Amino acid sequence: MKTSDFDYELPQSLIAQTPIEPRDASRLMVLNRRTGTIEHRHFRDILDYLQPGDVLVCNESRVIPARLYGRKAPGGGKVELLLVTKRGENLWEALVRGRKVRAGTKIEIEARRQRDKKLPPTPGVVAEVIGETKAGGRLIRFDRPIESLLDDLGVVPLPPYIHEPLSDAERYQTIYARVRGSVAAPTAGLHFTPKLIDRIRQKGIEFAFVILHIGLDTFRPIREERVEDHRIHTEYCELSPEVARQLNRARAEGRRIIAVGTTSVRVLETAAQASGDPHSPGARAKVATPSSTRDLPSPLVPYSGWTDLFIYPGYQFRAVDALLTNFHLPRSTLLLLVAAFAGKDTIDRAYQEAIRKEYRFYSFGDCMLIL
Repeated sequence: MKTSDFDYELPQSLIAQTPIEPRDASRLMVLNRRTGTIEHRHFRDILDYLQPGDVLVCNESRVIPARLYGRKAPGGGKVELLLVTKRGENLWEALVRGRKVRAGTKIEIEARRQRDKKLPPTPGVVAEVIGETKAGGRLIRFDRPIESLLDDLGVVPLPPYIHEPLSDAERYQTIYARVRGSVAAPTAGLHFTPKLIDRIRQKGIEFAFVILHIGLDTFRPIREERVEDHRIHTEYCELSPEVARQLNRARAEGRRIIAVGTTSVRVLETAAQASGDPHSPGARAKVATPSSTRDLPSPLVPYSGWTDLFIYPGYQFRAVDALLTNFHLPRSTLLLLVAAFAGKDTIDRAYQEAIRKEYRFYSFGDCMLIL
């Protein structure tokens, strides 16, 4: 498969720069992957497409203040760090912006509150670059644990295509975000409000919560000419024993599993593959996509660990019946996953319809429910 086949032209005016208010006022495209029909609604109308007994699986990872600012020590040029993944004790993988930030470079991180004269100073942190990664990032070792200091040291990072400042950082968090660890939001969940969640539950629809801490590939397009040559960045995920039991019970009773976002899909599919399926987490299946998880029933087992599962057209889904997702960047692993789920031609047509109807794209944009 050619990566260029997953490219498309998007007018800059359709890249959402700010979140819409209220959250559930965003537009909702409803795509039936079997019939190809498309409906245009608003997110608050999603109840019309949910059935009693459905289970919505949401990623409860919370975005951390992962963007840090500092200077080379002593007294050198400015350096910006974007923490991506924790790799060990005081050790992080990060993207770095600055001149000649090589192994051995030490960086003095300045606490944000030091810029506010009304607040007491917070001790800074020293970071040292100890190596480079295959993906072009840096391995950074801090002189102390920084997790508890990030609220003072860092800011919540917004994607590079968003240029407007965000007045309320909570608008880049889902309302159910609980476990800190992501460097980008699981944006399909940004559309839910507390009132809408109450209405959904009152209809007899369940919620289940998983974790996938979003990392580097959210920011990185596929650069290889062949899709199959791309290697996805590893990310940490969890499916608890309680949630595994909840989902297996629903599947045994013939109820639908609806993934809220591509990250939830990857957790579920990783857990399904870990159940003893011959495809281990990270495998790349090269067979036709089935129309339903009922074609390939695989029990879900509790899972806690890393996943590099790369889903693209040809992948056999084992755990997901429907998908709620935003509109994704060209040449992204997220777009390929959606194309695998609905079919590439169907997604191509849906995206062109979204552009024609002037949907808002990407993180703060509108969304699509694929049934």
